[in-house]
Amino acid sequence: MVFVLGCMYTPVSHDTGLPIFLSMRTQLDILFEYCEYGLLATGMTLVILSGGIDLSVSSVLGFSATLFALLTVGYGWGIGAAIAAVLASGVVAGLINGVLAARFKIQPFVATLAMMTAARGAAKFVSGGIKVQPAAQSWYKLTEDTPAFFRWMTTAIPGIGVQPATLLFLFCILVMAVIVKRSSYGRKLYAIGGNEEAARLAGIPVSRVKLQTYALCSMFAALAGIVNCCRQDIGDPEAGFTFELDAIAATVIGGTALTGGRGGMMFTLIGVLIMAYINKILSLNAVAIDRRMMIQAVIIVVAVLIQRQKRG
Repeated sequence: MVFVLGCMYTPVSHDTGLPIFLSMRTQLDILFEYCEYGLLATGMTLVILSGGIDLSVSSVLGFSATLFALLTVGYGWGIGAAIAAVLASGVVAGLINGVLAARFKIQPFVATLAMMTAARGAAKFVSGGIKVQPAAQSWYKLTEDTPAFFRWMTTAIPGIGVQPATLLFLFCILVMAVIVKRSSYGRKLYAIGGNEEAARLAGIPVSRVKLQTYALCSMFAALAGIVNCCRQDIGDPEAGFTFELDAIAATVIGGTALTGGRGGMMFTLIGVLIMAYINKILSLNAVAIDRRMMIQAVIIVVAVLIQRQKRG
């Protein structure tokens, strides 16, 4: 439905005379612009399938973007070591969420809300409350330019016209789609989301699966933070603010039930595309940001109602 609206309400290119929305360049740009949200939604889908929620992903993204910039620009670390450290920090944040939710039986909403606050505070602490960029501090190793890796991640690969950041998102969601659909971990995830007590009685290690799930979710948020840092060319402690809402919206629009136990990764990919198309259509038609936000809200509600009717 949203794609059809894009075809109907799109300006025409002055150069080619063809609808801008239908051009391959526009479609690839849409994927690139929403790859961060897509990575967050990939992890969010896992958590929601288990019957939980993770409000901390946006703050973990902000912390990861800041840490990645600090390690590479500030301390001069190699890219591989910096990526490993950032992903490890994301996993630790997820494990803390998992321990609070699974072992201490704290409501996931409350546990991840606490992590949301803590991760945002940690981002400001490690950066000294400033954006991390070359020469921002006198002791930074890099004073003139960011590492070449930043530009490589956001530059289209010759011949295919797709940025490595986009390929990272597509790779992650496709791999997780196979894992969720075909592996024992995926079956356990659906079972826990469908009926946690029944899953426990059936011998499924509920706490361990939840720990793995929250760790994976935060790891994908850390990947999104690395992408954000490369796209913005800085490490911003405020990066990703409210992104968790877009990730949840994309997951739910795709058809994953907030109560858990129903949905999947490919549905989430559709949800991400719906969100991206809505934003792009409004942007191409030069809709003001205030009206754009209200229209997006209405379309999101309508899309969810349509999904519910189809399931019914």
